[in-house]
Amino acid sequence: MSVMVNGRAPAIEVQRLSAGYGGNAVLHDVDLAVAPGEFVAILGSSGCGKTTLLRTIAGFQTALGGAIRLFGADVAEAPPEKRGLAMVFQSYALWPHMTVLGNIGYGLKLRGVGREEIRRRVEAVLAMLNLSGLAERKVTDLSGGQRQRVALGRALAVEPKILLLDEPLSNLDAKVRLQLRGEIKALQRKLGFAAIHVTHDREEAMTMADRIVVMDQGRIVQQGRPEEVYDRPASAFIASFMGADNTIDLEIAHTAGGTELRIDGATVPVAWPGHGPTGRVRAYFRDDAARLVTAASSSPDMIVLPGRITSRAYPGGHYRYGLAVGARQFSVKDPAFRETDTAIGLALPLKDIHLFALDETEPERTSPCESC
Repeated sequence: MSVMVNGRAPAIEVQRLSAGYGGNAVLHDVDLAVAPGEFVAILGSSGCGKTTLLRTIAGFQTALGGAIRLFGADVAEAPPEKRGLAMVFQSYALWPHMTVLGNIGYGLKLRGVGREEIRRRVEAVLAMLNLSGLAERKVTDLSGGQRQRVALGRALAVEPKILLLDEPLSNLDAKVRLQLRGEIKALQRKLGFAAIHVTHDREEAMTMADRIVVMDQGRIVQQGRPEEVYDRPASAFIASFMGADNTIDLEIAHTAGGTELRIDGATVPVAWPGHGPTGRVRAYFRDDAARLVTAASSSPDMIVLPGRITSRAYPGGHYRYGLAVGARQFSVKDPAFRETDTAIGLALPLKDIHLFALDETEPERTSPCESC
C-alpha cells in the first residue's frame, strides 16, 4: 500500500528496500517516499548507502528485496530505460565524440523524436541552462561547469517527472558549484519534477532541499525539513554530521532548587530549556554557536568555561580560534581580533547545545565501501 506525502500520492516510493554488492549488504529495509515536485537531498558520509539507494531506484543496481514504485507503478524488475526517469552522474558521462547537440538530444533520438524537433527542444534546454550558441561545440572543448550543464540538459530534454542527481557538483570549483546549486533548484521549481539529490555536502543539501534524509550504515536515521534536522538532530551521529563537532562531557542533575551541571568537579546552576537527559551526557555544539566572553561572565542560560586562546586564523568575515579548556581543545568563531595566549571564557548558550546520554554516543567509524 502506498503512503501519502504531504497529502499527495508519491512520485517515488521504496518500501523495505534492500540492496548490496556480492555478499556485502549495503541497504537494510529502507523506506522512503518523495512527493511530486518535491526536492529531497540524501545526505551522508562515504559508504552510508546513499548512492546505492539512488542507483537501485534508477535500475542500475538490482534490489535484493522490497518494493520500488514510481507514480504507483511497480518498477523493481524494469530496466533503467523503462522507468521513466532521468539521472545526472557525478562524472558527467557525456559522449566525448559528440557535440553538445548530440549529447543533449541523445535520449530524444532513442525515443524516436524527429531531427527538427530534437533541435528545437535542445535549443530550448540550452537557453534554460545559459548555453545558447553552443549546440555545435564539442563537449571536450567545454569547461567543467558547462559540461555539467550539458549533462543536466540531457536529462531535462526528455522532460522527466523524476530526476536523480548523484553528487553532480562535487567535481566543480566552489564558485561554479554555488552557481549551479541555484540553477538546478530554480529549474526544479520551474519544471516541477520530483528530485532526489545525493550529496555528502551539508551546505549543499541545506540550501537546495525541501527535505533532508540522513543515512548511516545503510539505513535512514533522520529526515525532515533542513532546519529541523539542523536544529534538532536525533542522535549524536547526526549532531556531529550536521556540524556540531565540539563536544564536552557533563553531568546533569535535577534538584529541588533547579537544574545543575557538573563539569570537572564544579557545579553550575542553569535554567535548562525543556526536558533533556539526566546523568552523564555528552554535549555537542557548533563553533558558531559558542561565544568568547570575559572569563568572569556568568548567566543562567549559558555555560561559561574558563579557557585560553591557542591559535587564530582569519578565513574571511570572522576569526576562527582554537581554545584550550583544561585538556580539551575547541574551535570557535568570533568577529573580534584577539591575541593568542589570552585568558578567555567559552560561553555555550544552552539552547544551542545538543545533549545525548553517553551510551548513545558513538566512536568515529570508517566504511569499507567508499562508492556506496
